[in-house]
Formats: sequence, structure tokens, C-alpha cells
Amino acid sequence: MAREIHMSEPMCLIENTEAQLVVNQEALKILKAIQQPVVVVAIVGLYRTGKSYLMNKLAGKKTGFSLGSTVQSHTKGIWMWCVPHPKKAGQTLVLLDTEGLEDVEKGDNQNDSWIFALAVLLSSTFIYNSIGTINQQAMDQLHYVTELTDLIKSKSSPEQSGVDDAAEFVGFFPVFVWALRDFSLELEANGKPITADEYLENSLTLKKGDDKKTKSFNEPRLCIRKFFPKRKCFIFDRPAPRKYLSKLETMREEDLSGEFVEQIAEFTSYIFSYSSVKTLSGGVIVNGPRLQSLVLTYVNAISSGELPCMENAVLTLAQIENSAAVQKAIAYYEEKMTQKVQLPTETLQELLELHRPIESEAIEVFMQNSFKDVDQKFQRELGNLIVAKRDAFIQKNIDVSSARCSDLLEDIFGPLEEEVKQGTFSRPGGYYLFLRKKQELEKKYNQAPGKGLQAEEMLKKYLQSKDNVAETLLQADQSLTEAAKEVEAERIKAEAAEAANRELAEKQKEYELMMEQKEKSYQEHVRQLTEKMQQDQEQLLAEQERIIALKLQEQERFLKEGFQNESRKLQQEINSIKHRQGGGKCTIL
Repeated sequence: MAREIHMSEPMCLIENTEAQLVVNQEALKILKAIQQPVVVVAIVGLYRTGKSYLMNKLAGKKTGFSLGSTVQSHTKGIWMWCVPHPKKAGQTLVLLDTEGLEDVEKGDNQNDSWIFALAVLLSSTFIYNSIGTINQQAMDQLHYVTELTDLIKSKSSPEQSGVDDAAEFVGFFPVFVWALRDFSLELEANGKPITADEYLENSLTLKKGDDKKTKSFNEPRLCIRKFFPKRKCFIFDRPAPRKYLSKLETMREEDLSGEFVEQIAEFTSYIFSYSSVKTLSGGVIVNGPRLQSLVLTYVNAISSGELPCMENAVLTLAQIENSAAVQKAIAYYEEKMTQKVQLPTETLQELLELHRPIESEAIEVFMQNSFKDVDQKFQRELGNLIVAKRDAFIQKNIDVSSARCSDLLEDIFGPLEEEVKQGTFSRPGGYYLFLRKKQELEKKYNQAPGKGLQAEEMLKKYLQSKDNVAETLLQADQSLTEAAKEVEAERIKAEAAEAANRELAEKQKEYELMMEQKEKSYQEHVRQLTEKMQQDQEQLLAEQERIIALKLQEQERFLKEGFQNESRKLQQEINSIKHRQGGGKCTIL
């Protein structure tokens, strides 16, 4: 079971220095240790608007993220707090608190846009925190949302990015939650009560017209609607009289406004219940190490003057994980082969029959731990490594068998060699006596168990090494006529030719076995790859259908409001997604 991470307090994840954004290595170590899926909740907003208070509530603590009690901004960069999810076992809640936007003391606010973009890219739920109502000033302060297309790329290749980027964002972007603090209006429209969500939707209604002022009015609203089709709004009363606000984190709950306490409870309940696990394109569920990789990839891109690219981040992650998946599969193959294969085997076929199911399981291990293996680069690598490991087992099988046979031959034929040295067979009739004893010992050797597949080969080599002994005894045996010696020599030649033919037949059989194994291995790779591609295609279609449904929902709103042009643009995006559903071909090995 995945180990839970318990951080007693938040830690800076991305430091905002004057020069650039810097990733904190200690925070990355914490993320790397989280094997559970992560629900990432990020909050942004102007400085001194009470973001940290909300995040402490989500962490289940009164203190943690720095609130500050003055007009100075306290949070610099992006701070992280990882806690066990309070409602979903087996998940970790990662809270990201960002520095206040447009802090007057910063002097240079260029990193504000990057902080905003990173919060969007890293989170599964994105909270925008502001004071008061959703009026034009609030919208103007949310100008960062209009800059997202200038700060983020969805595709890596220039011909793919640009026009289609905004359409792609919906698949990557988090749920948008607007938290309105110190809200003092009555929630009603046209004399009828409305919900906070309806208030948000009313506030996002566009105005008709092409003049500069109208375009300026519509732009942030249009961006929110296009990028964040899943939206939610919460309103919060002022928690206490102004003079007590600086001591908010030390105040008892009973001393806070009753409405505020209820609103906070409703907010935290929604975030805990409905914030989903961070998921990447293709249904890739993000855990701690994957989030670590995303943080590094995005910040490195920004630091090098490039735009963070969502596709590149996923592909970078895939490279890391696919390489690890290859190693995992190979380790599995080696472990199982070592466990199940008792060397030496009697035949090559026996070894290959043990190898096949283990190879299949190893490929499965790779498939379960890999994703977006472009052109099957890593699967090919796995295939080559398995072949190398299999061949190493085949060679080891030969070596173990050869060593065992060599020892056995020495034990069985050693006494015969000693008799030859002592001249036991150097007399008339000695050759046939030697031959009879040699045949008896061959029979004894052949009956000995556990020799392995080199039994015949090693016997043949041993006997060949002693051919001169038999030849000497044959020629020296005075009881044999020259004719008898010639007949015996011919018999020996015939036996040698027969043995050579058997060897050729055996090598042909081995070659055919290896060719058959190669074909079966290829077919197994293709079978599992085809299954994975089908699963990936189903996942992609489901993802695209979800995006289309969200766009259709927004398109319907535009039609109701009479914005035909925006409706047409959305229809083009929908058509583009549907067109891509037929694509996605993949080369099989």
C-alpha cells in the first residue's frame, strides 16, 4: 500500500526570486515519495485577500500557510502542503498557495503571469480568490486569464499550436472555482433569489458590439468561459468585524460570523468531495513523482525563455516512466526465469517453453507501467533486452550442462584412461576389450540423469579427443588381420558421419525452434500492443466526448445570448475534435 505523506507545515515549492522562478529540491523529494494519486488544489488572487486562510481550512489546520496581519504580502512564489485526503482513502491532497498578485512592493510583476499559469497547469481544481463582487474591476484584475494563450502551448510543433491551443486547453485545464470574500450583496436577479453559481454565470454574460470598450469587457469573460467550462462559485460573508481580521487564525470558531462558518464548511466539503485527481491527456493519473516531473518541466521551460508546453510535459514524463517500465519488466523477467528455470534443461525447447509465458508477463508489466510510447521505441528496447536476457539463459544452460557433463565424463571414463596408461589393452585382443569397456561406459554415461542438452555433444567431443588412443590400440593389436583393421576403420568413419548428420539435424531443429520463438515473441508483442492501443483509443474517445459535451454546453449558452459568431467558433472546435477521432495511427513494432 502506498505510504501516506504527513507534512506538519507547508514548504516552498517554487521560489519567486527577482531573477527567475526556482524549484525547491526538498519539496521535490517530498513529491517523489508520494506514490498515491494526487488531488491538486491551487489558489490565486490579489495579495492580502485571505487565500492562505482558505488553504489552511482545506489542510484541516488553523495555522500553516502564512496569513500575515499587515498590508504586506506574505506568500512568495508557490507554497505546497501535502496531506492525506480527508474524504478519499488512497489519495493525497496537494494544496498550492500562491503569492498575491499585483503586490505593490514587488515593483516588477512579470512573474505574476507565470505564477498564475503554473497554478493552472499544475492543479486539478483552480481557485480564484477575490474581495467583493464580480464587477468590471474584478474582471480587469483577472486579466491573467486572457494571457494564457500567450504563456502556454498545448502542442509542441508550431503548425499544431496557435489557433487550436485554446480549443485544446479544455482537456488539460482544471475546474475553476471563484471564491468571493466579504460579499455583501443580496443574491438575486430580476427580484428573484439566485445561487452563487447563477450569479457567476450572469456575471460572465457578454455584451454585443465591436468597439474597443466592449471587446475589453468581453475578453476576460470569454476566456473564462472557453478555458474553464466547468465552473463553481462560493460567496463568503465578512468573518468578523474589521479590527479582528488581522487575528483571524487565532480566533475561535464561535467568535466568527455564523454565516461565514457555514460558508467555509460548504466550500471545504465541495472541494473534498468534487475535486478530482490530477489527470493528463490520455487518462494518465498523476501521482507525486509525475507531479514532480511536471513542476520541473514547466519551470525549466520558463527559465529557459520558452513557453511551457503541455504536450512536451506529458512526453517528458512518458520518457522517464517508459524507461523505468522497461527496467521493471526486465527485472521481472530475470526474477521469474531464475525462479522457474532449473538449469540445465534437457532440451532447448524445454527452456523456450518456460521462457514464453514469462516473456508475456514481462511485456504485460511494461504495458501496465508505460504510456505514450511514441513509435514503440521503448517496447522495441524491451524486446531487444528480453532477447538478450533469453540468449544469456540459453548460453548459461549450455555452460551448466557442459560443466556437468565434463565432470561426469571424467568420473566415468577416468578409470578406463588409467587402464590404457597401465597397458591393460596393449596385447592381442586388447582393442576389442577396450571397445567393449568403452561401450559399457558410454551406456552408463547415457543413463546418468541431469546432464542437460549438451550430453551428446560433450560425449562426442570427449570421444573425439581419445580417437588417437583407439587408433593406436587398433593398429597395435596383433590378433587382427589388416583386412579386419580396414573394416573397423570404415565402421568408425561411418559412425562419425552418422554423428555429423545427427549434429546437422539437431542444429537445423534448433534454428527452426529459434525462428518459431521469434515469431511467437513478435505476435505476443503485437497482441498486447494492439490491446493497449484499443484501450488508449477508448480512453481518448471518452476524453474527447467529455470535452465536446462541455463545449456543446457553452455553445448553447452563447446561442441563448445571441452570440452566433462565438457559437460558430465553438462548432469549429468541436468539428476539429471529431475529425481527430479518426486519426491516431500507430506503427506496430
